[in-house]
Amino acid sequence: MSGKQEVGASSAFSRLLGLEILQVGGGEARIRLALTDDLRNLHGKLHGGALFSLIDTAMGQASHSLGDGGPSSVTLECKINYIRPVSDGSVLCHAKVLHAGRRTQVVEAEVWQDDKLVAKAQGTFACV
Repeated sequence: MSGKQEVGASSAFSRLLGLEILQVGGGEARIRLALTDDLRNLHGKLHGGALFSLIDTAMGQASHSLGDGGPSSVTLECKINYIRPVSDGSVLCHAKVLHAGRRTQVVEAEVWQDDKLVAKAQGTFACV
């Protein structure tokens, strides 16, 4: 496999989750995730791991969009505040690079369902 990857390209894992990449560029990304039965936790809500994967993917896409089209960063850490559960429908994640340094990037993300904030996250990415 080549090291080159088109910005906005989805991985097999992203496709497995059903992530829909809506917009990527200029240090920002928007990705939608529809809740399916396979993504529910034992309480019938959107699983926190699926939500984390949405956030991590959106932040990674935002980060990669500042590079040369190849994978240009990897997640070092991520902190998430889960604010409200999701029972049905879909959520939209907006990620934005706050700081683009030579060695690291700081990226934030918010997940919304309609006008309700579902989760807020901040992560650090290593430039590779």
